[in-house]
Amino acid sequence: MLNKVLSSCLCLIYLIQPIRSFYIPGVAPLDFEKGDNVDVKAVKMTSSKTQLPYDYYELPIHCKPSDGVQYKSENLGEVLRGDRIVNTNFRVEMDVNVPCRILCKDIVLTKEQSAIVSKRIEQKYYVHLLVDNLPSATKLQNVETQETLYEHGYRLGVRTKDSNDVFLNNHLILRLHYHKESENGYRVVGFEVEPKSISHSRIKIDDEVSCTIESGVDTMKINAEQETKVTTTYEVEWVPSDTRWASRWDTYLAMSDVQIHWFSIINSVIVIFFLAGIVAMIIVKTLRRDIARYNQEDLDEGIEETGWKLVHGDVFRPPMAKNFLSALIGSGIQLLLMLFIVIVFAALGMLSPSSRGALITAACFLYVFMGLIAGYFSGRIYKTMRGTNWKRTAILTATLYPSVVCGVGLFLNFFIWGKRSSGAVPFTTMLAILSMWLGISFPLVYIGFYFAYRQLPYEHPVRTNQIPKQIPEQQWYMHPVISTLIAGVLPFGAMFIELFFIFTAIWENQYYYLFGFLFLVFIIIIIACSQISIVITYFQLCGEDYHWWWRSFIASGGCAFYIFAYSIFYFYSKLDITEFVPILLYFGYTLVICFTFWILTGTIGFIASYTFVVQIYSAVKID
Repeated sequence: MLNKVLSSCLCLIYLIQPIRSFYIPGVAPLDFEKGDNVDVKAVKMTSSKTQLPYDYYELPIHCKPSDGVQYKSENLGEVLRGDRIVNTNFRVEMDVNVPCRILCKDIVLTKEQSAIVSKRIEQKYYVHLLVDNLPSATKLQNVETQETLYEHGYRLGVRTKDSNDVFLNNHLILRLHYHKESENGYRVVGFEVEPKSISHSRIKIDDEVSCTIESGVDTMKINAEQETKVTTTYEVEWVPSDTRWASRWDTYLAMSDVQIHWFSIINSVIVIFFLAGIVAMIIVKTLRRDIARYNQEDLDEGIEETGWKLVHGDVFRPPMAKNFLSALIGSGIQLLLMLFIVIVFAALGMLSPSSRGALITAACFLYVFMGLIAGYFSGRIYKTMRGTNWKRTAILTATLYPSVVCGVGLFLNFFIWGKRSSGAVPFTTMLAILSMWLGISFPLVYIGFYFAYRQLPYEHPVRTNQIPKQIPEQQWYMHPVISTLIAGVLPFGAMFIELFFIFTAIWENQYYYLFGFLFLVFIIIIIACSQISIVITYFQLCGEDYHWWWRSFIASGGCAFYIFAYSIFYFYSKLDITEFVPILLYFGYTLVICFTFWILTGTIGFIASYTFVVQIYSAVKID
């Protein structure tokens, strides 16, 4: 058996190599001719220190176009991400270099405005621009390894550590890369921004649009205690490139250390499959001996039954709070199917980072339409548990998880509104989400529950006694808290490396694109949760404790506790958040993530344990 497990692991490692997440940046590349206008749009300003995105025109140094501000129509995912794509004053023409051009001339910042700009620079805000759906990036070089790195967007400014002076990056070098598909066909394949701080006195205005930068070292200092005069400028450099349009996102999606990621994933796969194989061997060997002993026809009638067979008359006794358990299981199935479909489509490249907001939008709509399946399985489980108030349970299934998520989101949204951040969900979007929930998901859950409750319950192999059996004193390691902590280690060990990349993408404004790895980890988590839940349930029944319904759900969901503990470690070791609202946002959203993961893994564990219990009691002869 061990050789088979080892062979399976080696085969899996071999097969992992071709699993690479690819992407489809778009189905219709945009072709330009020489001299054509190339739109430069702004997305937002972000900071990992505050976790509060702001609109590009929130700062007065970004002057508005003379023909008016025009915001791009956005999808649900872009709105929830805080993206506010808007036109700018940049004037760029295809393959036309511009030495110096004025963006905003002679802006006089008041004392209050200077203080705001200075604060944003101290908070390490980055400005994000967009050209042909390609985000801007700042090219850096590691001094020790000489490795080329890229930062998303460009820094608004810098603050010196010694004197605490604040300098604004008021001059931008837009370095655009193009690839020629034909004699007159140009395509944008790269967008780099090199920010510089240049004193207002060094900028000589030639006419209304052009300028000259004098040599020197004077920089644009922002004094928060007084008025400041600012002129912002830019220059355009076009660089020919051999990179084809279909590969232009490779630069942005290669910002993490892939070797470390590969090593960590393979290590997790090997450990989890070895542990799962060992656990499976223990369970199969022990159960085979027990079932063979219980099924002996010549078993001495004077020998008293012990272990898990002794509670056959109580093992399917309905649990307490069966309506809440049914609602949680229905929500877990809804989340499980939604995540599985989203990860599969993302791994196939249909929900890549280049499709802005597509991932969140797809997840929201899939969750809504999966309400029918959630209601059906919740209704079947509730009928099996001999529940009678099906209408109330159907409503609970449709509202329990969404109400918690929406309640926390609405509470945090008030604080984001107070900060006037673009991350605040607009009132119209809130109405749209509410309409999706109450107009689509709620009826689908109710319909699924109605038809499921009219069907026969799941059949159990043994009857339930009228009088419940007394439960003996349990071993110390079977205490609910201890067993939950033990059960959560295995799934967390399978995912904590991937969790680091996910947290980095969420809280440090990075791109997450390794959906092939994520799909593999998702499968491993399902296997790990199923295995550990079966083990906990088996030992619990061997201890003649038949209250396994809730225990199988809570124990396998113990991984959520470790995720929250890891989030605390990540907060103190990786992030530089000091203000109250960002801290509240971080832990508020993290609690929602942990609650979601608890329901997801708990449902997986319950389904595995329920199937296991039905199978083992079907295999023995009950007198």
